[in-house]
Amino acid sequence: MKNLFVLLLTLCSISTVVAQNDNSDIIFVGDKTPVFSVTTINGETFDVAQLKGKVIYLNFFATWCGPCMKELPHVEEKIWKSIKDTDFVMLVIGREHNTEELLKFREQKNFTFPMAADPERKIYSQFAHQNIPRNLVIDKTGKVIYSKHGFTEKGFDEMVQLIKKYL
Repeated sequence: MKNLFVLLLTLCSISTVVAQNDNSDIIFVGDKTPVFSVTTINGETFDVAQLKGKVIYLNFFATWCGPCMKELPHVEEKIWKSIKDTDFVMLVIGREHNTEELLKFREQKNFTFPMAADPERKIYSQFAHQNIPRNLVIDKTGKVIYSKHGFTEKGFDEMVQLIKKYL
């Protein structure tokens, strides 16, 4: 019985250490956002260096990701269709997907927000090593003010309020 207790205590300690050492992030709140430029699936240029003075929302997702599929309808309704401000821009980036795949996906899901492909994770790898969905909010000076992965409705709604606060 004593050995079982020691084993359980050890396992709990290990899981706590692992949970505290989530080293999937490269960019943290307070950091300057990496500068990148990408062509959207509509052929428009999204260049972070040209967006100073605007609040930027970035979302990284994949079509095979269950939490991403739960989150994207919220992105469409609570951000893209709701936040109409000249000082706000957003981009949803398909990690591991090409333009053709994203065009088909967007049509199937009836999404209208701007999207870009990142088939080789060149953009994503500037922000994180793993874990999606991943959301970032960048303030008008280019500083990251929000960076989280995963999806909960409560967390998403808090992020939307943060975006509105910075506009």
